[in-house]
Amino acid sequence: MKRLAVLLSAVSLFGVLGAMQPKQPEKPANVPAGHPQITIPKIGENWPTAKPEDVDSVDAIIKAFYDAPAGAPGQPRDWGRFLSLFVPDARLIAARPGPEGSSGAMFLPAPDYVEANKTYFEKGGFRDTEIGRRVETFGNMVHVWSTYESRRKADDPAPYIRGINSLQLLKDGKRYWIVNAYWDYEREDNPLPEKYVGMPKE
Repeated sequence: MKRLAVLLSAVSLFGVLGAMQPKQPEKPANVPAGHPQITIPKIGENWPTAKPEDVDSVDAIIKAFYDAPAGAPGQPRDWGRFLSLFVPDARLIAARPGPEGSSGAMFLPAPDYVEANKTYFEKGGFRDTEIGRRVETFGNMVHVWSTYESRRKADDPAPYIRGINSLQLLKDGKRYWIVNAYWDYEREDNPLPEKYVGMPKE
C-alpha cells in the first residue's frame, strides 16, 4: 500500500509540473518539419481598407492597380484606394539602365511612391493601359507579368512609353494583396517582345 501511495503521489506531482509548463504554440498546418513558427502581422488601423470588389480576384486587383492612379490633368486621384491594394510593407521597384551597360533599381515603399508621383500624375495626367498579361500561380503565390502602355490623356493617339510590370500577389484566403510591383520600360536597346502583348482569352 505504501509503495502504491508513493507511486500515486509521483504521478500527481508530474501532472502538476506538466500543467505548470508553458504551452508550446501550435504548429501551423502543413508547415514542413524544422521550419520556424510564423506570426502573420495584422494590418494596422491606419492602413486604407480595400473595396471588396477591387481585391476579390486576380483580374480585379490588376484592374484596380491600373485604374486608381489614372486620370486626366487636374483630376484628383483616390490614393487611399491605390494603397489599399498593397500589403503595408510592399515595395514599388523601378529598374533603370545606367551608364556603360550597367543597371540599377529604385525601391520605394508604397506611401513614398504615392508622395513622389501624385503631383506629377495629377498635374500632367497619367494613364497606364494593360495590353498583355501572363499569370502563374502556386499555393498562395501569384505572379502576374503585365504589359502596359502609358499615355498622359486617354485620347492620346499613341503611348509615350511601354513596359512590363512584374506583380507579386498574395492570396490570404479572403482577398488578394500586391506584395511587390517591379517594372522596366521599353527603349531602343530593349524592345518589347511581341509575345508579351495580348490579353488572355476569357
